[in-house]
Amino acid sequence: MKIIIIIPIFLMLITSCAKSPTPTSASTETSTPINSGIEGQALIGPTCAGPVRVDSNCDDQPYQATLTVFSPKGERIVQVQTDEDGRFKIPLAPGEYILHPESEKITFAGEQTVIVKAGAFTQVIVNYDSGIR
Repeated sequence: MKIIIIIPIFLMLITSCAKSPTPTSASTETSTPINSGIEGQALIGPTCAGPVRVDSNCDDQPYQATLTVFSPKGERIVQVQTDEDGRFKIPLAPGEYILHPESEKITFAGEQTVIVKAGAFTQVIVNYDSGIR
């Protein structure tokens, strides 16, 4: 009977004295910043009706817009809002994308296929038609 009692006590002592493993920290992978993508500006025009005079300021103007980026298969990647000057910068991995300008009731801009190369931001101008004639 003494042996049966001693064995469990001996096992408890061994396990309590054993060095516990040092906890390992979670993976500290840092995602590398994407240094490629699409950047540019959204503009709207015409801004004047009728015949444009040389001395008038009817140039296309910056346009705050919503842009959606899709994969060639139609999968939505990201949606962004341009700033008040119509400027945008969308970090993306190299590849082919469809830049789809969202349109309101009157304005319209066509989709553009954009090729993003490694280490570069592809420059794009998005031209919205104001509908003014």
